[in-house]
Amino acid sequence: MAFKKGMVIKVKRVKKPVFFIVFLLIALFAASVLMGFSSFYGDIETVYIKGVDDIRFGIDIKGGVDVTFTPPEDFDATNDQLDSAREVIVQRMINLGITDYEAYVDYNNDRIIVRFPWKEGEAEFDPEAAVKELGETAQLTFREQHEVDELGKPTGVTLENVILEGKDVAEAYAAYDQNAASEEEKWIVSLRLTDEGTKKFADATSRLYEEGGTISIWMDDTCISYPKVNAVITNGSAVISGSFDADSSKKLADQINSGALPFKLVTASFSTISPSLGLGALKAMIVSGIIAFAFIAIYMIIIYRLPGFVAVIALVGQVAGTLAFVSGYFGFRESSILTIPGIAGIILAVGMGVDANVITFERIKEELAVGKTLDGALQSGYKRALSAILDGNITMILVAIILMGAFGTPDSLFAKVLHFAFFMFGPSTAGTIYSFGFTLLTGTVLNLFFGVLCSRLMIMSLSRYNAFRNPRLYGGAKK
Repeated sequence: MAFKKGMVIKVKRVKKPVFFIVFLLIALFAASVLMGFSSFYGDIETVYIKGVDDIRFGIDIKGGVDVTFTPPEDFDATNDQLDSAREVIVQRMINLGITDYEAYVDYNNDRIIVRFPWKEGEAEFDPEAAVKELGETAQLTFREQHEVDELGKPTGVTLENVILEGKDVAEAYAAYDQNAASEEEKWIVSLRLTDEGTKKFADATSRLYEEGGTISIWMDDTCISYPKVNAVITNGSAVISGSFDADSSKKLADQINSGALPFKLVTASFSTISPSLGLGALKAMIVSGIIAFAFIAIYMIIIYRLPGFVAVIALVGQVAGTLAFVSGYFGFRESSILTIPGIAGIILAVGMGVDANVITFERIKEELAVGKTLDGALQSGYKRALSAILDGNITMILVAIILMGAFGTPDSLFAKVLHFAFFMFGPSTAGTIYSFGFTLLTGTVLNLFFGVLCSRLMIMSLSRYNAFRNPRLYGGAKK
């Protein structure tokens, strides 16, 4: 084909609705995160997708109790004894109807940190009485049979016949029996009794073995196990077997050990936070966050026009994704506790998202200013901005990981990985600084997905349509 002077070659661009698909997915995702999805059958609610209403707020927002227990000054508790004490406290909180709680052991400083929020609609809850009850030594008993009343408390033969008390148990520990007949029976709990306990247990097992009876184990008025008597035990060494795994066998061993705890817990610190004060701070932060987001959206659209509009959509997806991780929206992980510093982490991550978009859009404007075509400016702008964005975001991710490692709960991933570097920090601030690190990490990672990948997909898609080919829409001069 011969080309003549003055001829105009029209390039046919393939228009793909990528922008509309991504926009719709982000909108649906954000709506599902906000509202969640559940169904009711009478008064029973079944939650399929958790929404923002399912977020667990820390006591600095919801209000509640923060208490630290320690052994007496002249007593050096072992790690096993501290674990046993924690099991006592957890069981007592459950007995008090407190199911939303945090309980950590700071082995380096011999401390047990406990936090729990106010219960919804609670008007007569006495926090001082609850803390006093939590700190009392638990009463462990081994009782005959397993007869309970309608409240699950011992009754009949079980109430009247106490076989052993906590002082009769010298030691309990989890063990692995490789010679067990089945996989379910390999994890066991081994008991070593005192001389007096050995005699009591021999008499009881001799009688109950012939009857095919059971021995129930109680912590206060709560039954924690009721194994069947399969043999007469006269040597003071007993084994509890069943459907245990490593965690459940250790937990039962800790609970049994707690009944023989050789020290009384001392309340080292105790504080309460008013629900009205925390909720007031939450409302103030939500309002200020909405106002700030609105100003950011207006600023981005005015300064960067079409890319600014796309950036706002990406920021909505980023915030929704962070709230989804906090609420437990994704089924593979439990919900996380959100504190006021955690909200600050969300806001800071939004700032990182804005920064990433500003860097990219300024690069695009520079490319348009030197005379590049729109397609060339978009390709070059994203390529030039990527290294700077990665540097900033990776730095922020490392900071968040360090915060989570230094102030995380002892069983959290980063606390375990970085324990060698931050063993001097206890979990006393885990509920606040850890939440900040978690939301900052989540928001920054999501920024790389929404602010870089999704934003680019949407802008490149829009640039294929003639209505969005004007360089002025991208911050360039009119052509």
